[in-house]
Amino acid sequence: MKLIKSYFYITFFTLFTISIFGQVKNIGLPDVRNYKRNEYKGGTQNWNIGQDKNGNLYFANNNGLLQFDGSSWRKYPLPNLTSVRCLKIDDSGKIFVGGYNEFGYFQPDTKGRLKYTSLAKQVDKSKIKIIDFIWKIHSFNNQTIFQSFARIYIFKNGKLSILQAPKRFQFSFVVDNKLYLQDVEKGILEYKDGKLYALANTTSLNNTEIWGMYSLAKNKILIITLEKGLFVYENNKVIPWDTEANNFVKKNNSLGGVTINNSSIVLNSVLDGIIICDYNGKIIQHINRKKGLQNNTVLTSFIDNKNNLWLGLDNGIAFVNESSPFTYFGFSYDISTVYASVIHDGNLYVATNQGVFYHAWNNSFKEDVFKLVEGTTAQSWNVQVVENELICSNNRGALVIEGGKVTHIIDPKGYFGFKKIPNHPGFYIGSNYDGFAIFQKTPNGLVYKNQILGFDKSSNSFELDESYLWLKKDESIYRMSLSNDLTRFSSIKKINQLTPKFKNIGSLQKIDDRIYFQTNNHFYKYSKEQDIFFEDKNLTKLFRNIPVINALSEDSQSNLWYAFNESLGVLMKQNNKYKNIVAPFSNLTGNLVSNYLSVNTIDSKNIFIGLTDGLAHYDSQFLNNFVKKPKAFIRSFSFPGDTIILGNNQNKTENIRIPYSSNHVRFTFSSPTYENLENVEFSYQLEPFDDKWSNWSTISLKEYTNLREGEYTMNVKVRNSYGVQSLPAKLSFTISPPWYRHFLAFMFYFILILVGIYLISTRIKMKIRKNKYYETIEQRRLYLEKESKIRQEQYDLEKEIEKLKNDKLQIKILAKDKELVNNSLQVVKKNKILNGIIHKLKEIDVEALDDSTKFQVSKLNKSIVKEVNTDKSWKDLEKHIKNVHFEFLKRLKEKYPTISPRELDLSTYLLMNMSTKEIAEIMNISTGGVELARYRLRKKLGLNKKENLIGFLMSI
Repeated sequence: MKLIKSYFYITFFTLFTISIFGQVKNIGLPDVRNYKRNEYKGGTQNWNIGQDKNGNLYFANNNGLLQFDGSSWRKYPLPNLTSVRCLKIDDSGKIFVGGYNEFGYFQPDTKGRLKYTSLAKQVDKSKIKIIDFIWKIHSFNNQTIFQSFARIYIFKNGKLSILQAPKRFQFSFVVDNKLYLQDVEKGILEYKDGKLYALANTTSLNNTEIWGMYSLAKNKILIITLEKGLFVYENNKVIPWDTEANNFVKKNNSLGGVTINNSSIVLNSVLDGIIICDYNGKIIQHINRKKGLQNNTVLTSFIDNKNNLWLGLDNGIAFVNESSPFTYFGFSYDISTVYASVIHDGNLYVATNQGVFYHAWNNSFKEDVFKLVEGTTAQSWNVQVVENELICSNNRGALVIEGGKVTHIIDPKGYFGFKKIPNHPGFYIGSNYDGFAIFQKTPNGLVYKNQILGFDKSSNSFELDESYLWLKKDESIYRMSLSNDLTRFSSIKKINQLTPKFKNIGSLQKIDDRIYFQTNNHFYKYSKEQDIFFEDKNLTKLFRNIPVINALSEDSQSNLWYAFNESLGVLMKQNNKYKNIVAPFSNLTGNLVSNYLSVNTIDSKNIFIGLTDGLAHYDSQFLNNFVKKPKAFIRSFSFPGDTIILGNNQNKTENIRIPYSSNHVRFTFSSPTYENLENVEFSYQLEPFDDKWSNWSTISLKEYTNLREGEYTMNVKVRNSYGVQSLPAKLSFTISPPWYRHFLAFMFYFILILVGIYLISTRIKMKIRKNKYYETIEQRRLYLEKESKIRQEQYDLEKEIEKLKNDKLQIKILAKDKELVNNSLQVVKKNKILNGIIHKLKEIDVEALDDSTKFQVSKLNKSIVKEVNTDKSWKDLEKHIKNVHFEFLKRLKEKYPTISPRELDLSTYLLMNMSTKEIAEIMNISTGGVELARYRLRKKLGLNKKENLIGFLMSI
């Protein structure tokens, strides 16, 4: 009952404060982005801020006018190089500025460059020698009014008029379309119809400087002074505004402020940053150096077109993201990495890596830090309410927290968390460093019963149903059955995959009191009866177009929070349907705690998300349309010799034509999207040069070189940190062709071709006539040449015939020689036979024969000897052998000049394949002489023992 009352009180308080505070959250701190002077390349102090229709921001800086388009800074100094103290942008886009002894306006020229026009030159220097500082500029009733200490300068219709201060002006303000000025003697004056009228009873403020005036209600004006605090002017009376905000201003001094949506006021201070209060003076937010600002002295504040807050500091510039549904509790609240959060007994508790911290939930968060729960200084994995008892799962054990300290330790082992056991009323199971333990609820609180035996692995990811305890460890799950007495695991089964299609298991979660197992965004349930995992098609369908998740959690409102790629998303349940929301959480990418998805949903306006560097507060109903479509600009277009700057409220630049010699072009992009600038990305396409859009990139510059002549269109899109894309910005330009590819050049080429054709045709005709004459002569010459050639061919043919006849005759002679050689060889053989017969006859004993026989034998012997001696076949043989083998002997002699005639004969005989005996007979030497001659021949021919002599001779 106590918890219900506390919850009702918290909900009522939250709804009440949100309805009052409007667009400013009083829980946590908004994101703050500081810009240092080395970033914007200007002076330290920034006195005034403005914004044009395109979203570009302007800062009155000590070094001149600063312009910021979300991608780059530009600086525009005054002619006398003095500081700019104020600025005002009128409806025409002119940027009026004022400094010391100088005031005027910047306006873009035809090429987008901001050009300065001085209005101070219209002041008669003979009458007014020193203009002094221009502190305020107002657009009022079609006039632009420049206010200095001594006078106001009224610029209307190009002319300047002057109104002198009664004594000395301080500052001036426009409230409810009325212009007020403070005079140090007359008090607050109203400027009307060119005259000044004093407000009654305002001289009491003459001894202090007024830095701001704002309307609180009809005929009720809030006056902000430098040192005296806050006052309200109502019914012609000035009375102190006795509020929290007034106490802050009195303590820290104020330099004015700005209103937010007519519901809250930003008050700048000299000593302690800013506060944001409601119209009742109650402080909603306090942002100072400790909470993110780089400097505590705030000179000016400004609300941009997206209700975000810009601060001009004494040293730098700050951007405060007030339009975001996120605020943060970080280092300024003394908390670090958050693993879990819970609300109990009117306090918000967070479990961190340094212990458990708490803060009163029903008090303002603007000042207090979180306090450490005594006794929890260690890694705390979880903090949860169990049977109305706050239990911390800590490295030191299971701790009971009450009254801001640990009252007792249930079990000293380290724990991850606790869950209720189904079908066992009053019993809980805790996951610890050694496995699991059983706890029981008693009248004295939760008590430790026993460690469950049989399993010693631990994890923070586990769930229970009526039959099993399911544990996810690494990429597997364990299915475990508890014994009836809860002392041991009766069965344990490790499961590495749910289906053959998917190997690993991504997450384990309980949704609508059913346990689901997720792998690759496919969700499965377990059937005990069939002992199988079957897919839940409806739940899988919800995650069809979502990146693969690694964690999923259902909150108290039945919303499904999921983590993917270090990012976060949620399926918000609305009328039994789910709406996927991802864009707002892109700013948390990379800051979520790995493997610990911590989302604590109290209601739709109060959702806490654990981060690596603190705690984020998310209001899902805060500015539902805050993610607007961004705008993309082609900020500048440069080419050698010129630069065109776009997006400065100038008229559209048309018919951009650049020479071919300047076909090296450069584009810069911008988007007046100032939230999370590091995540703003651009994509571009130059038509028709690029076939498709480029990949998304944070680089806001693109160059193209050596473009051909033709018409081009540059398209640029921007995607903000929430993933929302803009419509494309376009810029068309034309590159003129080089002179030799110009239209006039092609006309010249055409005429030149026609003249060339005429000259060529005339010359061809003359050539034809001339060629006909020469052709006749050439034909005659060719005829004579042909006739001479025929005669020569006839002569050559006759010589060829004669040669063929000679060759044929030579062939016949060679054939006869070969035949004669064969015959001669036969004769030689015959003589050998006859010599043999002679030797046989000599062996006959003639004396033993009778005279007649002896005479016949002697006669036969003489006849044979005569035949042998008179035979000249050998000489013929040598002659014919040389004739037949003339070419061979010639080649041999040329190759071996030192060879002798005798060796030539031997070579011929060897070539004829004659035996040693036959050679010996022919050469009339012994067989040994033949062998010696062969040896000498081999030596002269340079043959070794293994080479065949006859084969070598045949190869010559």
